Amino acid sequence: MRRLFLLTALMSAPLPGLAQGLVTERSVGVGLAAEAVAAAVEACAARGHRVTAAVVDRAGVLKALLRSDGAGPHSVASARAKAYTAATMRANTSQLLEGVRTNPGASRLMDIDGLLIIGGGMPIRIGDEVVGAIGVDGSPGGNLDDQCAEAGIARIRDRLN
Repeated sequence: MRRLFLLTALMSAPLPGLAQGLVTERSVGVGLAAEAVAAAVEACAARGHRVTAAVVDRAGVLKALLRSDGAGPHSVASARAKAYTAATMRANTSQLLEGVRTNPGASRLMDIDGLLIIGGGMPIRIGDEVVGAIGVDGSPGGNLDDQCAEAGIARIRDRLN
């Protein structure tokens, strides 16, 4: 009985330093997500690359996905995983890859379920706040996927507010 009382008291006590009540968070909407994936796929198509682009919200949940005709079937899962990684790690996947290569302490990031640490994933930001992320897969290199992801973000940048 005493343990139950203590547990109840701990659960009802306010946690120091934590916000109480409701939290308001901004996240990329479906309209902007759809525009970003279309722009990314178009940018890659202009370079002769058939890709898939995915946008996730700030929590890494899929908002939009577009697979160009002829893009590899694996690119669907890869684009989504790159976007998820960029959103949840709050960093470009190319930067994370460089960190894994140069920092032995970061090498275990590759073992985290759901993360894909190769080029092509970028957070979508309003200032310093991450409101979503885009992932592109299917170009013949992560740096090229990065360029198409950047094109997707550029298309919607002026409406991120």
